[in-house]
Amino acid sequence: MSTGPPGRRPDAGGTTERLAALEAAVVECRACPRLVAWREAVAAEKRAAFRDEEYWGRPIPGFGDPEARILLLGLAPAAHGGNRTGRVFTGDRSGDFLFAALHRAGLADRPVSIRRGDGLTLHDCWITAAVRCAPPANRPLPAERDACARWLRAEVPLLRRVRVVVSLGGYAWDAALRLLERPLRPKPRFGHGTEVDAGPWTLLGCFHPSQQNTFTGRLTPDMLDAVLLRARALAARGDQSSGAAAPSARSAASTSAA
Repeated sequence: MSTGPPGRRPDAGGTTERLAALEAAVVECRACPRLVAWREAVAAEKRAAFRDEEYWGRPIPGFGDPEARILLLGLAPAAHGGNRTGRVFTGDRSGDFLFAALHRAGLADRPVSIRRGDGLTLHDCWITAAVRCAPPANRPLPAERDACARWLRAEVPLLRRVRVVVSLGGYAWDAALRLLERPLRPKPRFGHGTEVDAGPWTLLGCFHPSQQNTFTGRLTPDMLDAVLLRARALAARGDQSSGAAAPSARSAASTSAA
């Protein structure tokens, strides 16, 4: 787990230790038989390009800066990406696109990450997923989504400085909304560039950096850069009031889900 660059203030509250304990629990999870069978079968069969590599084949914990004010939330690890490397968005095309943007935004110390433990350091940013195991066809079942939600509910409160949650796609958007103690009514619709004052943090929508989105131009580097720079600006505003009277939303683009 990357804990940020040297010079950050000491972890007086023991956040790093609690996140490490959570990670240890996450990677041992076997709650969903279908996902366990799939992730392990993929790890055993492998893709030809990675036949000489040892696949992770277990649930994927979050990683980044424990003092982060920005949380990036994705759907789930990719079968031959995170399920292979042991770190979400690492070792696949989606991650290549995302980490390059994080580097441009000053949130990562390098533009490329290929494996867990490769030295990547995130600054003011934490990355995690709504579902921790690679699902068949990238589609978790509702029961699997609900079973896995406990890990996100345990993780987010440990990241005490988070002020912005960037949802990478509509699935992550819904997962973030389910974290709120009081549901927002009406339910805010996902859209790229949409902002919602969710009380404890601002929820910011971004199309998922999937190959389908990036290869077709639905999500461009400039679009992703704009979202990350907006996240930095929102995080810099400092603590937000948790007693906002009513949520507000505005969209800079489409409201269709990724």
